[in-house]
Amino acid sequence: MRIILIGADGQLGTDLCKSLKHTDLIPLIQKDIEISDIDSVLASCRKHKPEVIINTASYIRVDDCEASADLAYRINALGARNLAVAASECGAALCHLSTDYVFGADEKRESAYTEFDVPAPVNVYGISKLTGERFIEHLCSKYFIIRTSVLYGVAQCIGKGTNFVEIVENLAGKNTEIRMVSDQVFSTSYTKDLAAKIAELVNTRYYGIFHITNSGQCSWYGFADEILRLMGSNCTVVPISASEHATPARRPAYSAMANYHLQLLGMDGMRSWQEALKDYLREKDLLA
Repeated sequence: MRIILIGADGQLGTDLCKSLKHTDLIPLIQKDIEISDIDSVLASCRKHKPEVIINTASYIRVDDCEASADLAYRINALGARNLAVAASECGAALCHLSTDYVFGADEKRESAYTEFDVPAPVNVYGISKLTGERFIEHLCSKYFIIRTSVLYGVAQCIGKGTNFVEIVENLAGKNTEIRMVSDQVFSTSYTKDLAAKIAELVNTRYYGIFHITNSGQCSWYGFADEILRLMGSNCTVVPISASEHATPARRPAYSAMANYHLQLLGMDGMRSWQEALKDYLREKDLLA
């Protein structure tokens, strides 16, 4: 199977390269393809003639999206449209990474979102990603839209430069106490696990929308507390409310997701976020 992987040098892209090493993989980075440019996308697809296109490229700086909405829509929405057009032209399946932030308007939500829940984003980032999803659904006959959340992995995150686990590790090295929001709940995703499941999924014809995260849910406070516990750190995590940590972009109070579509197909098997985190810290030689 010939696969184009866009964003091959990123946090998820690096693990996808490992999971897809037995395929005819064409890893592309930003200098090779610009998804916001339809001519660049079409040229790459016509040159390589892929059977599958996997797109991990995105504008993921949530707060910056509020001030740079044009850029967010150009990359997250029109970029997805360009890929859908190219995939349709060359007959390829499109695997596109989306986000839990397509949800969030229901502030009283307490049960994990499934693929059959109606999206309702609360910020520009979420709206731009949902718009990209809609373009793909309307323009592409074969697609896997993968919604995931709070990614962390061994490779560097190109879009942000770091991940939450690294942020907590750095803060704990400089402070005896850190403050973390406790009233925003979500799912987390170890890119090693996510990449393995994507590699499995693109070998099927189970097209549609999929949630893929490690199982379970936590808050920023709970996530940070578990990170420091596993590291054996003496740093204390203090819970605060989201109102005490104002940000330019509104965040969902609840955006945890269930891998329901995978469950229906008997393909879930994603381990708990605690097990995944422990494995990541072991790989980074940070486990106590």
